[in-house]
Amino acid sequence: MEKFKEYATVYTIGSVAYSWLEVAWRGFTHWSMTLAGGVGFLLLYLTDWRLKGRSLLERAAAGCAVLTSVEFLFGCVVNKLLRLDVWDYSKERGNLFGQVCPLYTILWFLLCIPVMPASRELREKLLHQQEYVQLTA
Repeated sequence: MEKFKEYATVYTIGSVAYSWLEVAWRGFTHWSMTLAGGVGFLLLYLTDWRLKGRSLLERAAAGCAVLTSVEFLFGCVVNKLLRLDVWDYSKERGNLFGQVCPLYTILWFLLCIPVMPASRELREKLLHQQEYVQLTA
């Protein structure tokens, strides 16, 4: 149950934070991006833990691959399958089915540079909180 609470907390933080980020970047968001933000941040959180001995740039590169994959998968479902047309990168150079492109992959990498250490700090706080609850129970 403790892992569920931890992951639910991380997912919720990612959902809210990404929605805010997208509103700041584009001026609006879509409900599906709240889901993608939660999934993306949870996967970044797990990726950072898995690569804990690696450099920040290596972790950011892995995070970039994770976020680009999440964007592609959500794009295929939300934009192609459900035809909600939330975004379209078809005019961007090097795009893949209009769902991902090199420009946003670079931006994901840059975003991961501060997010990976932040996810590590969050993990330490959540684990410290779990230890405290176990000691007081």
